Amino acid sequence: MTPLLRAQTGDLPHAVPSEVTRPFWDACARGELLFQRCEQCRSITFPPSEHCRGCLARGQVWEASAGRGVLYSWTVVHRPVTPAFEPPYAAAIVTLDEGYQMLTNIIDAEPDDLRADLPVHVSFRRTGGDLRLPYFVPA
Repeated sequence: MTPLLRAQTGDLPHAVPSEVTRPFWDACARGELLFQRCEQCRSITFPPSEHCRGCLARGQVWEASAGRGVLYSWTVVHRPVTPAFEPPYAAAIVTLDEGYQMLTNIIDAEPDDLRADLPVHVSFRRTGGDLRLPYFVPA
């Protein structure tokens, strides 16, 4: 039997927040999930960017996500590429209710219970250091 999927606990390799991504990471630290919306064409941009991926305009505004969506795709990793990751874990793409997709991990679930369109919601967990990550759990 495969163990329950869980959040990572150690120090994970991650990018240093930039001027563009800092609002996202600051919100994660508060337990809030944000995305960007273009002021001109109203397209959603995620991950954060300096310009809209729809019309290339600058002027992205931050909006709060409800943190609900469905599981789009996943893979359960049993042999991680780095020892910083504790297997098994489910790397996943979640489609949020607002319409954008996010690369994340699914936790607090049995691997065999994962399925396409599984309703999920965000659950923030602290990893090593001060990093707080948005994971998703079955709703």
